[in-house]
Amino acid sequence: MSQTQNIAPAAQPQPSRPCVQRPGMYIYDQYDQRIVDERVSQFRGQTQRYLTGELGADEFMALRLMNGLYIQRHAPMLRIAIPYGLFSSDQMRMLAHIARQYDKGYGHFTTRQNIQFNWPKLETVPDILADLASVQMHAIQTSGNCIRNTTTDPLAGVAADELEDPRPYCEIIRQWSTLHPEFAYLPRKFKIAITGASRDRAATLVHDIGLRLVRNETGEVGFQVSVGGGLGRTPMIGQTIRPFLEKQHLLSYLEAIVRVYNLKGRRDNKYKARIKILVASLGMDTFRVLVEREWGNNRDKLILDQAEIDRVKTFFTPLPYDADAASDKRHEGYANNNDDFARWLKYNTFDHKVEGYRGVFVSLKAPGIAPGDITDKQMDLVAELADRYSAGLIRSTYEQNLVLSDVKQGELYPLWQSLHQDGLATPTIGSINDMICCPGLDFCELANASSIDVADMIQRRFEDLDYLYDLGEIRLKMSGCMNGCAHHAIGHIGILGVDKKGEEWYQLTLGGFAETTAELGQRLGRAVSKDEVADAVEKIAHVYVEQRIEGEQFIDTFQRIGIVPFQERVYADN
Repeated sequence: MSQTQNIAPAAQPQPSRPCVQRPGMYIYDQYDQRIVDERVSQFRGQTQRYLTGELGADEFMALRLMNGLYIQRHAPMLRIAIPYGLFSSDQMRMLAHIARQYDKGYGHFTTRQNIQFNWPKLETVPDILADLASVQMHAIQTSGNCIRNTTTDPLAGVAADELEDPRPYCEIIRQWSTLHPEFAYLPRKFKIAITGASRDRAATLVHDIGLRLVRNETGEVGFQVSVGGGLGRTPMIGQTIRPFLEKQHLLSYLEAIVRVYNLKGRRDNKYKARIKILVASLGMDTFRVLVEREWGNNRDKLILDQAEIDRVKTFFTPLPYDADAASDKRHEGYANNNDDFARWLKYNTFDHKVEGYRGVFVSLKAPGIAPGDITDKQMDLVAELADRYSAGLIRSTYEQNLVLSDVKQGELYPLWQSLHQDGLATPTIGSINDMICCPGLDFCELANASSIDVADMIQRRFEDLDYLYDLGEIRLKMSGCMNGCAHHAIGHIGILGVDKKGEEWYQLTLGGFAETTAELGQRLGRAVSKDEVADAVEKIAHVYVEQRIEGEQFIDTFQRIGIVPFQERVYADN
C-alpha cells in the first residue's frame, strides 16, 4: 500500500453505548470505556501519520502490534480480544457487521479464544476499533511482547466437574495485566490460562503460567501454579512452581513471576526468549528461589482482598434457572424419531450442573470450511439463538468452536434445527474431524505449508459418521509451521507443515495430550507429502481399531502399545 495515497477525512468514532447488562458477564465501567475510546483516537492518528509518510514502517509496526494488527501474506490481519472467551449477542452482531463492512464476510476463531479478520484495509482499522469500542471490545494486547488474553475453560460456571468458577479470576487478571506499564515490553509474548475443573479444558500446562483451582488439606480453595509451559519451536510442559497459592496472593505472585522473567529473560534471540527457555536453563529450583525472593518484596503490597473477589464475582452470578426445566422431556421424543438430531444431541451437547439444562457446542467444523471460520450471517444467527435460548451469552473455545452454555433441554430441538440449517451442527465434537487447524499458507506469512486444504482431505476421509463415532475421542491438531499456533505438539495426532526445498511436507506426531496432565507427542518418522497425509491418518486409525481393547480411547491404546505399530503401518511400503 502506498504511503502517499490520498486520505479520506477521518471518520469519527461511534459514540459509546452501554451493552445490555447480563448476568454472567463483566460490563465495562467508565474507566474501562475511557481506555478503549482513547486508544481508538490514538491509533487513528498514528495510522494517518503512517499513511502520509510521517511515521516509518518500523515505528508504525510497534504501534500497530499494540492494537492487534499484523501484516500477513495477502493483507493486514486484525486480532480482536475476547477476554476468557466470553461475549454477548450484541458483541457478536458487531463482529458480523465488521465482517460485512470491512472484511470478506467472515472471521476466524483461534485457540486463544479470540477472533481474527484476515482482509481489512489498513486505513479502515481505526473505524473497526471504534465500532468495537461501542460494544466494549478492543484489540489491545492481542499481539506484541506483552501479557495476552487470559484463557479458561469454555464450560466455566456450568461444568459438572468444576470446583469453582474461574472466570472472576480471569477478569481480575485482565484488569491487572491490561496496559501494565512494567510488562508492556517483555522479552516475548506471555500467556496465562486458568481452569477450575477436574478435566483441564484450558490446556494450562502448555502456558507460560497455568493456574488450577484446587483444595488444600484444610479445605481451602486456592491455586496450583505451573510455569514454563509453551509450544512453538521448543515445546515444553509447565512445571509446578507452587502447589498451593492462597487467593489473596494471586496478583502478587503473578507479578513476581513476570518480573523475574522480564529481568532475566533473553532479548538477544526471539526463539530463546520465552519463559520456558529461562526456566529450563536455570532449572526450576533456581527459578523458584528467584520468584520467592521477588515475591517476598511485594506480597504485602498487592493483596487481593476478599471484598474485591466478591465484587468481581457479582458479574458472574448464576442465571435464574427455571426449576421446571427438568420436567420438559420433549427432546427425548424428537431424538427417538430423528437420527440426525439424536447424533447431535449425543455428541454436540454436554452435561450441565443444573438439572434440565444442557450446554451446546456450535460446531465451526463443517466439511469444506476452514476450521474456526464463521460467516457474518452465521454470526448473526448465533447472536439470535443466544438471545432466544442462552441468556444472550456466547463462549469461544480452545478447539475453535462456540458454546451456548445454558439451554433448556426442552428447547434443544428447535435450536438444533436452526443450527443444522445454517451448517453449524456438524455432529463431530471431540472426533478427528473436530480438528484444530491454523490458517497456514493460505494467509500466514510465517507458514511453511498449507493446512486448510489438508484438513479438508482428512475430513472427507472420515465422512462415515458410524466409523467416526466408533473411533471415539481423537484430538487432531495441525499447524502450518514450527510456531505451532494449532498446538500440534499436544495432539493425540499432531501434524506439522514443513518446507523441503520449496515443497510442502508434513511431520506427524502421536500421543500428545493436555486434558488432565500433559505430554508432548512423539515423532512418528519421516515427513510425508501432502497427498499422503490423509492416508497416513487413516492407517493410524486402523492400527488403533485393531489394537484397542474394550473401552480404550486412542490415547490409552497408544500409551499401552507404543509408537512402533503405527510406524510399521504408515511406512510399510517404504
